[in-house]
Amino acid sequence: MLWMKWKMVMDSVCGRRRRMPCSLWFLLLFAAGGLVLFIHQRDLSEMVQQHGPGVKLGSALRQSRETLSTPDRDRPKLDEASMFSSPIPPMQFPHFEESRQAATTGSREQDIVSLHVSKRQRKLLKTSPFINHTINNVSSSSSSSSPSSLSSVSSSSSAISSFSPSILEARRQLMKEICAKYKSSISRTVTRHHVKHLYVEDKYKLLYCQVPKAGCSNWKRTLMVLAGQAPNAQSIKHDTVHYGHHLKTLDSFGRQGIMHRLKTYTKVIFVREPLERMVSAYRDKFENPNNYYHSLFGKPIISKYRSNPSRAALKTGSGVTFKEFVQYLLDVHRPVGMDIHWEQVNQLCNPCLIDYDFIGKFENMEEESNFVLRLTGAPPNITLPSFKDRNPTDTRTSMQITQKYFSQVSMLERQRVYDFYYMDYLMFNYSKPFKDLY
Repeated sequence: MLWMKWKMVMDSVCGRRRRMPCSLWFLLLFAAGGLVLFIHQRDLSEMVQQHGPGVKLGSALRQSRETLSTPDRDRPKLDEASMFSSPIPPMQFPHFEESRQAATTGSREQDIVSLHVSKRQRKLLKTSPFINHTINNVSSSSSSSSPSSLSSVSSSSSAISSFSPSILEARRQLMKEICAKYKSSISRTVTRHHVKHLYVEDKYKLLYCQVPKAGCSNWKRTLMVLAGQAPNAQSIKHDTVHYGHHLKTLDSFGRQGIMHRLKTYTKVIFVREPLERMVSAYRDKFENPNNYYHSLFGKPIISKYRSNPSRAALKTGSGVTFKEFVQYLLDVHRPVGMDIHWEQVNQLCNPCLIDYDFIGKFENMEEESNFVLRLTGAPPNITLPSFKDRNPTDTRTSMQITQKYFSQVSMLERQRVYDFYYMDYLMFNYSKPFKDLY
């Protein structure tokens, strides 16, 4: 009996000794595999550094909500002329030219300086310090439906300074992509309703779509000067601009006149960061004396969204808070309708129906306005004024001020306001104003 137990112990020890070499081989193979993988990764990283940041590894990054480009196979191919005209050297064209940020702190938008860019580049189109690029280098591809195309202003290059026409063509191209992706099912018939916000200047064949709180007062002044109705923009008062009926809108013409002007005139729109524009409208209409807006909008807003409002507030409509204004804006059963000052730009100017030749940015208003004025052949002494005639003592609404106002509402309300203006963010490529938005 004792001998049998001793044999069993010896067999167990010998068995372990026989199995130990197998474990050792497994460890050796595992170490060898790790060494091979390490060497492979090192060689791969060296290859990436040699090829530059345009090399794609693995699958593409997940397309986020603010990614604005269509898939690569859907992008139009660039011809040699458009590549030559770009301020970016051809070797940098495809995917990896980093967007330059603007010095303007209020701007939240980036410009594409080429027609063919990656998904990551499409996120923002910020109005950046522009590249020295004369109009003589504009390619034939930067043409528009208007006879006053970008390529026709080479003689004015000295007056236009550094603004790059390729930026304009990139904005137009992006607009077409967004419209094709999100608005392809809409009717293509242009009605009077679609053109009621377009102002007509026949002498210089210019159509301007007004976007309130994006420089429209000064643009209307400029149109009046172009039409010979005033010697200069500074002499035109605010009420004369908006209530004097000195300018014609496109819907005042017959069907034939409307279509003729849409086909042959230079069509212009200027846009602004959507939430910044909305805050600017609130400050202008509700934080300053304004009997019309306090009566028409203030009274019903206070009545519906304020608990225990005072009789004075209900009588005058004054003192609407920003939170109450946001509640009104997001309410599908608003007590009073929308207003042009905070309506979405894509609803005001219908860019998916009207092929705008010039999409300008409020953040770079002076330079871009002067560019389009020279584009239409306006005299060099006519420039867009920059003064602020309503509430001139108020600080202009900036992104910092916008963020301060939105700190008064909840994160959910911020998200819903962003969603309300989401199509404007897509079409005009402004980045998300708050990091917690999705």
